Amino acid sequence: RVRLPEHFGLAGAVSPLQSTGQNDAPNRDATDYMETITQTAVTKSAEISLWHLVMQASWPVFFVMLGLAAASIWCWAIIFNKFFTFRREHAANDRFEQAFWSGQSLEDLYRGLGGRATAGLASIFLAAMQEWKQSQGAAMRAGFAGVQKRIEKVMDVAIQKEMSELESNPLFLATIGSAAPFIGLFGTVWGI
Repeated sequence: RVRLPEHFGLAGAVSPLQSTGQNDAPNRDATDYMETITQTAVTKSAEISLWHLVMQASWPVFFVMLGLAAASIWCWAIIFNKFFTFRREHAANDRFEQAFWSGQSLEDLYRGLGGRATAGLASIFLAAMQEWKQSQGAAMRAGFAGVQKRIEKVMDVAIQKEMSELESNPLFLATIGSAAPFIGLFGTVWGI
């Protein structure tokens, strides 16, 4: 028989896992004790699933997790949207450059692009050509210096429009990226 240490406050008690010394047969209490431990361990392991942890969270933690999940979904949506947008713009710009440098006249290129929805370099080209066509009468009367400035202004506006479409939503990504460490710190402090 082995006595449990005194510093556990169980001086003189015998562990139920030990045999009683009679015939060295296991004690029935030891078997019951082992079954109880096994059942408790199985129950506790079932309670440590992700779903169980989320459902047992307090309201502030639940709302933070809900906000983090929503922010994550929104960030991934922005990332995939940007990926496909830049890929599409790059392909459209490559097609326009091939047509532009193919040697055909600018008038033919303008007529070829006129009916289609355009983006990137093609939309800037169309804006400049439309301004050129509208200003041809004024160019004959006043000279080409004023027309050139008007075309440059129209092209600047078209460039700004294209850039604003390409640069939309990174502010949200930057905000989430800079706030994430603080949200993690909040979770740590709340958990403690």
